[in-house]
Amino acid sequence: MTQILSKRREQTRARLLDAAHEVFGEVGMDAASVEMICERAGFTRGAFYSNFESKEDLLLALITQLARQKLDEIAARVDTLDPDGPVDLPAFVRRAMGPPDGDRIGLQLGSEIRSQALRDARLGAAYLAWQTEMSARITGIVTHVASVFDLRLRLPAEEIAQVLIDVSDETCVRGVLEGRTDAEVNAQHNARIERLVSALVDA
Repeated sequence: MTQILSKRREQTRARLLDAAHEVFGEVGMDAASVEMICERAGFTRGAFYSNFESKEDLLLALITQLARQKLDEIAARVDTLDPDGPVDLPAFVRRAMGPPDGDRIGLQLGSEIRSQALRDARLGAAYLAWQTEMSARITGIVTHVASVFDLRLRLPAEEIAQVLIDVSDETCVRGVLEGRTDAEVNAQHNARIERLVSALVDA
């Protein structure tokens, strides 16, 4: 019985997080209400508060979930590389760092998280932890790929990882602010990442 309840609670929590992802991205953190999130998820306020203390607590959980999903995607792409074959490093990096096609909500949510983190110390600490975890994982990936394919890095791996994160985030957010289409944002992102990798790595 306990396992059934735990599974149900896990499913409820996941649906609330998915709903929050959509609502935060559509109307922003400030405008989003617990009621809106519950309505989108199909739950009552009671279900919400049995899983999260507040809207901010939910956002902290969402930050963690998004970071882990992104890191898992990158790790999975690394696993597809053939160590005995040629590697198109710029193409691989742009796929690993780029947003899923059409993920406007994800980009808007990322901007909203950064905005809230500047005003809330608790969210700020969580955001920094998220960025630190992302950077550490990408540093490991950069080091691994460089070792497998005998690449010479022109900067320490941890600096390359942070530059890749910064350029990827800035390019995607700026493209959306400029009103570019998804295809245009992705094309601009890919071009910048390719130039950056060529400047930072000797094959």
